[in-house]
Amino acid sequence: MDIANAIAALLDCNEPVPKPLRLPTESDVCAVESELGVVLHPDFRRFQLEASNVRFGIREPFVALPDLMPYLSLAANAKAAWAAGVPRNCIAFCGDNGNYFFLNPDGCVGYYDHDSDSHSASKQTLADWIFEDWINDPALSDD
Repeated sequence: MDIANAIAALLDCNEPVPKPLRLPTESDVCAVESELGVVLHPDFRRFQLEASNVRFGIREPFVALPDLMPYLSLAANAKAAWAAGVPRNCIAFCGDNGNYFFLNPDGCVGYYDHDSDSHSASKQTLADWIFEDWINDPALSDD
């Protein structure tokens, strides 16, 4: 699975909201990278620029926009995740009831659990996560 296909599928799932967020610009993304002292993985950068304003299901990934509500701010949440225990070389991209999904420098998804103060990484890519944990989230099934 590649990020282009994942983004296309995600855009098809987008739910209308009264005031949708705008997509970040290249300048917005660069400003967040500068503020955090990181370079975003290319797949995550592409997601930010093309689909980070999608609203679907229960997941709300963080967005690289200035003056955004703190619960959605990529910069604010990355800093909070580092303070909580996410490794400093990783970027939290989505919250989960006090836990965090994050990307490591290789673009693999990890999970930080605040209850056990532990983190684990997988071989799952951001594209895989979009399909498996967002679009096909078991919590959204009618079973």
